[in-house]
Amino acid sequence: MLPINSLTKISLVLPCFNPPENWEKVVVQTVLDLISKNHVFIELILVNDGSTNGVTKEHINYLKDHLDNFIYVDCSKNSGKGAALRAGVKKASEELVIYTDIDFPYTEESLLSILNKLNEGNDIALGHRGENYYTKTPFVRKYVSKLLRWSLKTFLRLPTDDSQCGIKGFNSKGATIFLDTQIDRFLFDLEFIKLASKSDCKIVISEVVLKPNVVFSKVNLKILSREALNFIKVLFRK
Repeated sequence: MLPINSLTKISLVLPCFNPPENWEKVVVQTVLDLISKNHVFIELILVNDGSTNGVTKEHINYLKDHLDNFIYVDCSKNSGKGAALRAGVKKASEELVIYTDIDFPYTEESLLSILNKLNEGNDIALGHRGENYYTKTPFVRKYVSKLLRWSLKTFLRLPTDDSQCGIKGFNSKGATIFLDTQIDRFLFDLEFIKLASKSDCKIVISEVVLKPNVVFSKVNLKILSREALNFIKVLFRK
């Protein structure tokens, strides 16, 4: 167990779009394990980003029945992960906020490491995937990730080269910056880090590890091509 303060409270935001089977049971079990083993109070905020399948009233009732502090945000149309997370962060009532994916792809220790960084007084904690991440990554995803990391090193001076890591945390100061982002899809993380790097926020990197047997989603090349314009917007946004 990591040394989390006994009364640490967090808002945990999960975006959701056409989730895999039994996702609701994974969410409940993970949250209850985090609470029971680490003495953490968790306000769970689930944002349904216009799912067309996989999210029913029964799924939501299951979460309501098993979790004491649950907020459901139902978006009528799919706008993208960035838009969904902003909708969720707006609902957060706790000082500390962490977001990750619906299938909790990172180890429990990874999430707790993010939380510890925030408890140490940092405003923003950015997950960072080491080289081991690429050992099981599909070719296209690996290529896109490494290309983006090269671009960040070449064109931007940011506190991390892993902007797209899917787990990050921040306090209310960091949340204000996150809510100032405008990009709805793939590069919202990059925009957030760019804005944060120009602020006086204390930013720290936290190494994270994927769970074994994580199933990677397919890379949507259409969305990637459209995100090229957003990359230019991030480059020149002040």
